[in-house]
Amino acid sequence: MPSAPNPPRDKHGLLSAPITPVLRKMTLPMIFGLIAILMFNLVDTFFIAMLGTDALAAISFTFPITFAVNCITMGIGVGLSSLIGQQLGQGNHHAAARLTSHGLLLAVLLVCMASTVGVFTIEPLFRALGASSELVPMIHEYMAIWYVTIPLLVVPMAGNSAIRATGDTKTPAKIMMVAGCLNGLLDPLLIFGLGPFPALGIQGAAIASAISWAGALSCSGIVLIKREKLLSWPERALMLKDWRRILKIGTPAGLTSAMNPLSGAILMVILAAQGNAAVAAYGAAQRIESILLIVIMALASIFTPFMAQNMGAGLYTRAFKALFVALRFSFLFQLFVYILLVPLTWPITYFFTQDVQVQDHLWLYLVIVPASYGLQGVLMILVSALNALQRSTQAMCWNIVRLFGLLLPAAWVASTHWGTEGIFVGIAIANLIAGLGAYLYALRLRREYLSETASL
Repeated sequence: MPSAPNPPRDKHGLLSAPITPVLRKMTLPMIFGLIAILMFNLVDTFFIAMLGTDALAAISFTFPITFAVNCITMGIGVGLSSLIGQQLGQGNHHAAARLTSHGLLLAVLLVCMASTVGVFTIEPLFRALGASSELVPMIHEYMAIWYVTIPLLVVPMAGNSAIRATGDTKTPAKIMMVAGCLNGLLDPLLIFGLGPFPALGIQGAAIASAISWAGALSCSGIVLIKREKLLSWPERALMLKDWRRILKIGTPAGLTSAMNPLSGAILMVILAAQGNAAVAAYGAAQRIESILLIVIMALASIFTPFMAQNMGAGLYTRAFKALFVALRFSFLFQLFVYILLVPLTWPITYFFTQDVQVQDHLWLYLVIVPASYGLQGVLMILVSALNALQRSTQAMCWNIVRLFGLLLPAAWVASTHWGTEGIFVGIAIANLIAGLGAYLYALRLRREYLSETASL
């Protein structure tokens, strides 16, 4: 069992407070933070759509690329959350500050390298993705600003992960909400040129985002420096060692984040064979899914720092007790959500579309797939726990198994026999099998770690 160089500071109760209340206390602010991110994207899309179909199509082409670049920071954030949580659990605040500083510097350097390449490859890249000659100039206007300013988002994204590693989820949520509000305020002013502002069109959306990122950067920086004291001058002798430790966790975590849109794109190809109505229904279902799973997404986000701190403090029994509290909650909560959802499926389909064929497909999805969200949530929590245990390669493998070993093959095989309904059943079966496997693996992990503790 690791020994703490100093008694760990436990101002948020991660190491001592009753497990269920502290998990609830951490999760609730994260839910509002995730809602802020969803609204951020919806507001951007809403105002850009008012510019016309071409503008909306142009911004749609940018989503895979912007997400891919952001996966770099997401991965670094997971690495920081795990390592900083461990050091804080051991009472080693100096090492936590050093890792934060080195991690943010690494994230900025990697994103700057990616954006530099991106600036010089805008036209060939998006033409390769299928953008027409009419859309490329609009994409260039947006991405030229986005690539130059995206480093501003690195500190808020990775820095908020460091803040959450201390157990504070309220402050990152507030920062995300402030950034979302600022973006929503600036979007119409800069896109349409209201008042003294020039009408910049799609370029205005990119500038509005950049300004909101700068505001979030300022807030995160102040919290990290003044309150948490988690930023210090880089230590050259340890920088490369820390970078290797962060990347060992962050690289698989970043790749894991990238798998969902990749598998989603492949699933779209499978659905396209069933017709446009099936594709449209799946697109609407994904928006609904992000709402139905938001509580489990929030719980999974905060569980990595919670478990990392407890493991760092040597509180193995408490860490695994919390893991199974989270696993059971995920299953039971999503089962409860599904029971509430079933009577509302038809009204929801009418709200999203008036096309009868799309309504039928969407109704099928909502009746079939959400029944498996409880076990999908079990897998999500396991992935967070594995990241906390610095087993991020295993976490990545679990996602590969669910998406590419189970979900896509099951959807494809079922589509050849039962069409769109078969695809949805295939998705649900994949979630059920992966979730059951994840629960059994969690039992094995608990036996492994607790037997090690008993032998010390």
